[in-house]
Amino acid sequence: MSTPIQELLAIMRTLRDPDKGCPWDLQQDFRSLAPYAIEEAYEVADAAERGDLGELRDELGDLLFQVVFHAQLAQEQGLFAFDDVVSAINRKMIDRHPHVFGDASIADAAAQTEAWERMKREERRLRGGVDDSVLAGITAGLPEWQRATKLQKRAATVGFDWPDVSFVFDKLQEEMAEARVELAKGRGHDALEDEIGDILFVCVNLARHAGVDFGAALRRANTKFERRFRAIETLARQSGKSLADLDLAAQETLWQQAKTQEAANDPI
Repeated sequence: MSTPIQELLAIMRTLRDPDKGCPWDLQQDFRSLAPYAIEEAYEVADAAERGDLGELRDELGDLLFQVVFHAQLAQEQGLFAFDDVVSAINRKMIDRHPHVFGDASIADAAAQTEAWERMKREERRLRGGVDDSVLAGITAGLPEWQRATKLQKRAATVGFDWPDVSFVFDKLQEEMAEARVELAKGRGHDALEDEIGDILFVCVNLARHAGVDFGAALRRANTKFERRFRAIETLARQSGKSLADLDLAAQETLWQQAKTQEAANDPI
């Protein structure tokens, strides 16, 4: 009897069968699949954030399928197979946890993070990497807020970091003032993109110093906005009007009403 993972691998092979496979699956390559892997990872994060464990199970399955799909494509090209992917992560986890699988000693989670980065630098050196920057190895394929976080964390390992969060607030005020000046001057797209980018970079830094995951915070803000916006749509309909028929002041009144109702239902 086959195991569930063996069954999944067999399903994947059938989907990619040139004669009886699925036309959509047969059209895919590494590049076309990449956005789906990112999407599935975000859906895993969303389910975890909401604490929906049943959905989390399903979303993890969808993410695993993306791994299996990429491995199948690689196997067809004679590059590597799913077992090679598993073997590689097995070796990496053992090598990077000598305090668990060996005789090394690690004081705490912070020390482990430092040791992890040190081992990654050594691995890059052994692979013949010529980039000896502290920032080496941070992939450009990450969502930009994640890349910003990693860049900042790496820079902090050599002391290039604000000593406390008060400096980050000061920097945020400075960058916002600069963006305001650029807008007042009527500068072009590039100048505004540059200044707004600086603001966002500092916001990532603020989240990092506060110990808050930027992506989780933004997801929460998105969820809050959607919940409250839907609430004011309902309030408008209850008054016999469409939200689009109300001016901004009236919409703001409904927004404040929705916030008050929300606070009454959830005083926390």
